[in-house]
Amino acid sequence: MTDRIAAQFAFLDEAGRLKQVLRASRLADGSRRENSAEHSWHLALYALVFADQAPAGVNIDRVVRMLILHDLVEIDTGDVPIHSADGQAHGSAEVQAAEAAAADRIFGLLPPDLGAPMRALWQEFEDGQTPDAVFARALDRAQPVALNLAGRGGTWVDYGVTLDQLDRRVGTRIDRGAPALWAHLRERAADWFSRR
Repeated sequence: MTDRIAAQFAFLDEAGRLKQVLRASRLADGSRRENSAEHSWHLALYALVFADQAPAGVNIDRVVRMLILHDLVEIDTGDVPIHSADGQAHGSAEVQAAEAAAADRIFGLLPPDLGAPMRALWQEFEDGQTPDAVFARALDRAQPVALNLAGRGGTWVDYGVTLDQLDRRVGTRIDRGAPALWAHLRERAADWFSRR
């Protein structure tokens, strides 16, 4: 039992390093960059608050678990902002391979009966095919849009993002999993871009 508890603490200690991974997105007040642990917590809250927007059959408890786990790999790989100059690397074969290796390492710290199901849930999110994953991924794209709107453009200004880029890079994913959320965010974004 002692070895099991030690392994569980080792995983939790490693997961705590996610607090040190800075994302491009700033907090809504613009005071500093968000870290990946804050992003994961905020997304879990998004899932609870927007559960009424989930398509029929989506299991919100599984979505929350996915969102808590989905960025743990950034402990090893860092965050690749979708709108940055390196944004084309986002989702590339190289990034996917690095993230899969990170998932193997990080979830491998746990006893197999805990680590294997978490690793599988992480992979389900990455594959983005199940209803739970489609909704989770929609929220993952919606939250930075909301932060940029609250923060007077935030990283859209930093990276020179256009409304067309926003539609292509994030809008399609949000619309696929949470169309009403995208309609709301898209209207607000269009208004913001029209005033620039």
